[in-house]
Amino acid sequence: MRKPKTDLDYIEIYAEKLKKDNRLFEQHRIFIESQLKASLSLFHNMFSESDFKKEARKYLKERLLIK
Repeated sequence: MRKPKTDLDYIEIYAEKLKKDNRLFEQHRIFIESQLKASLSLFHNMFSESDFKKEARKYLKERLLIK
């Protein structure tokens, strides 16, 4: 196995590992879904009494996460 030198090398190695064993994909999918649920819950609890969409956008803009 060659030693990775660039980000693309790491991506290629990861893709090769996924081809051989796609359990890694399943683990990542579960992790991402759990993070999404946690984020939705956090925002819902923060803004449930007001206009959710408007307040969530304001919050994200203040933190420079969106424009």
